[in-house]
Amino acid sequence: QVQLVESGGGLVQAGGSLRLSCAASGRTISLYAMGWFRQAPGKEREFVGRVTWNGGSTYYADSVKGRLTISRDKAKNMMFLQMNSLKPEDTAVYLCAAGYNALGWNYWGQGTQVTVSS
Repeated sequence: QVQLVESGGGLVQAGGSLRLSCAASGRTISLYAMGWFRQAPGKEREFVGRVTWNGGSTYYADSVKGRLTISRDKAKNMMFLQMNSLKPEDTAVYLCAAGYNALGWNYWGQGTQVTVSS
């Protein structure tokens, strides 16, 4: 089992920055990757990006490339999402996920709200 807890969300003006954190606990040694998703009101959950747990390789959705950066700290069992040049359309609940292989995601956090005002 892996438990995930997000933090760092809040209200920010357009053009601003936020850094989200995801703390993982439990059986993290076997993880293949951790990722970020977001869900805006009335919309489906959207993939933001992911980082492989061992190699640190990242992959992003086209909609966030160049503005959002994912990193992880294996020693602290933490994953981060640095968000720059935020836009109102980035407003959503941001969730972190963890998976044991490339086929999907096994665990989810509860999410943290990010609101970008225009």
